[in-house]
This record gives sequence, C-alpha cells and structure tokens, in this order.
Amino acid sequence: MGVHVPKLSLSLILISIFLPPSTPDQKDESCLTHLFESFQDPIGNLHNWTKLAFSNPCSDFNSNLVGATCNNGRIYKLSLQNLSLRGSISPYISNCTNLQSLDLSNNSLTGPLPDELHYLVNLAVLNLSSNRLSGAIPPSLPMCFYLNVIDLHDNVLTGTIPPQIGSLVRLSVFDVSNNKLSGPIPASLGNRTGNLPRFNVSSYYGNKDLYGYPLPPMKSKGLSVVAIVGIGLGSGLLSLALSFTVVCVWLRATEQKTAAEQEGKIVLPDY
Repeated sequence: MGVHVPKLSLSLILISIFLPPSTPDQKDESCLTHLFESFQDPIGNLHNWTKLAFSNPCSDFNSNLVGATCNNGRIYKLSLQNLSLRGSISPYISNCTNLQSLDLSNNSLTGPLPDELHYLVNLAVLNLSSNRLSGAIPPSLPMCFYLNVIDLHDNVLTGTIPPQIGSLVRLSVFDVSNNKLSGPIPASLGNRTGNLPRFNVSSYYGNKDLYGYPLPPMKSKGLSVVAIVGIGLGSGLLSLALSFTVVCVWLRATEQKTAAEQEGKIVLPDY
C-alpha cells in the first residue's frame, strides 16, 4: 500500500526545493552600512563590520557582526556598549525596522538623537546613556509604542521632556538624569496613575533648570528679603540726598538773586 501525499503538501515541497534561498534584507544592510560610516572606531572593536558582512548580516542566529543579534533573518538587537566609539548616530538607523533593542551606552558619541528613531516601531529598549549626545529629545520618540526602557542619563541633552513620553504604557525605566534639560516635568510622567510605573527623583536629578514633581521645590533665584530692604533703603537715602542737594542749590540761587535785586534798588541822597 503506497503512501498518499496530499497535493498541497507536495506542491509546498517542490516550491521549497526549486525556489532560490531568500535574499538578505536590504534595509538591514543599509542600516548597518550607514551606521558604521557614522561611527569612529579608534580601537578597532568593530573589526568585522565590513561591506561583505553587511551584505548578509544574518546568516547565523547570532550574526557574524560584533554586537549584533539576529532573529528570523533580521537584525533585532544591537549591543555596542563600552566600545570607545565616537562619531554620531546615523539617521539610517531607522532602516533596521525589526530592531527591538538598541544599546550604545558608555561610548563617546556626539550629535543629536535622530528624529528617525520613531520609525523603529518594534523598539523596546533604548539605552544611549553615558555619551555626549546633545540637542532635544525627539517629541516623536513615543511613536515607538513598545518602548519599555528609555535611558539617556549622562549626556548633554537640552530642551524640555516631551509630555508624550508619559503616554507609553509599557515604560518601566526612564532616566534622563545629568543632562541640561529645562522646564517642567510633564504631569504625565511625574504623576502617573493606576498601575503605571512611577519614576523617582533619580530619574531627573542633575538638570538644574528642570523642575516639578517628584523633584524638590527649586530654590528661589530672586533676591533675599534683606537684600531687597537694603536696596530699598539705599535707594531712599540716595533720593533724599539728591533732593537735599537740589533744595540747597535752589535756596542759594534765590538768596543771590534777592541780594542782587536789593543792590539795584539803593537810593542815593540829594546834595
């Protein structure tokens, strides 16, 4: 008795045999190529990041590239921390559309956070801490809806914290300490309600112009009461001295005028 093979299964087998293997993802290739070009690697830690490797970065589950991990033929994790990297983050990072974790912490990267980060819609972990990144936090970043970690501490970021970040319901780690951020901490982050994780002072300290809960009240930058009273008294005494001087000058002028008039009215006697 022969074995009956369903026609559909047989068709699938034939297709898998005769079709060529799937080609490497061109978006990942573009992402890695531009990212490598934007980096400076003085120690050579990215020694195997070559054009040949970029053409097929996910031939293996862990990838042949330092710090890269693949899943289903796509780059889904880049762990490039503590590699003494310099340079900037290429906006072409957005081409790694399957990326779920990006860790570039503890390097010497400069420049802004690319606005294009919001195209990484699968991103769950973003760790860019301990670099020299500058500029503002992109307000479009919360479009990465699955973000669970945003760690940007120890940079030189400026501007305000986008209030949209508070809408990230999966966010459990948020750290922007030791930057140059200013303005109020959005209520959507400082006063999270329900089961949403809350972030304490350690997430925000080290930004001298940042204020709002949970940070303690800012010390008044105005003049103290003693200084204000002193300035007031000083101003009053100065005004009094000026007024006294003006009065004295006026009286002196009046006396001289009166004396001159009296001299002009002297009547000589008749002889």
